[in-house]
Amino acid sequence: MIRQEYGALAIGQRSVSAGRTLTETDVVNFCMLTGNWLELHANAEFAKDTLYGQRLVQGSLIFSIGNALLPFDSGVVEAFYGVERLRFLKPSFIGDTIHSTAEITALRERGARHGVATLDLQVHNQRAETVMRCDFSLLIRRQRLHSGETR
Repeated sequence: MIRQEYGALAIGQRSVSAGRTLTETDVVNFCMLTGNWLELHANAEFAKDTLYGQRLVQGSLIFSIGNALLPFDSGVVEAFYGVERLRFLKPSFIGDTIHSTAEITALRERGARHGVATLDLQVHNQRAETVMRCDFSLLIRRQRLHSGETR
């Protein structure tokens, strides 16, 4: 999504990612990594008696995978700058296939070497339902950093 220096970006630029299926391994590895063993994610028998009747994929995992599905160029992206209005609109389940869409909604100056790009980031499932949405901001370089170069 962000492959250009700050000055080349424009409000309205859009990107659509490829799809990715959420797996049992994803959920278990995320439980291990974060220590989030909430039974709604980790216990199939417990989850049978909950609102959705099955385990949910962690919302924070949907956010992590959803933004990573979009291509970013480390030569221009300095850092993740922040997220606002993060909402999980529909549940995600093991076996769902998600993809992401993003549109640049705001650009603002941030010093002599950077600008901030804010994206309307949405994650959709195989039924074209929006499962997550947020304003996702990145700190973008005005000049590309080339491989091996440091500042």
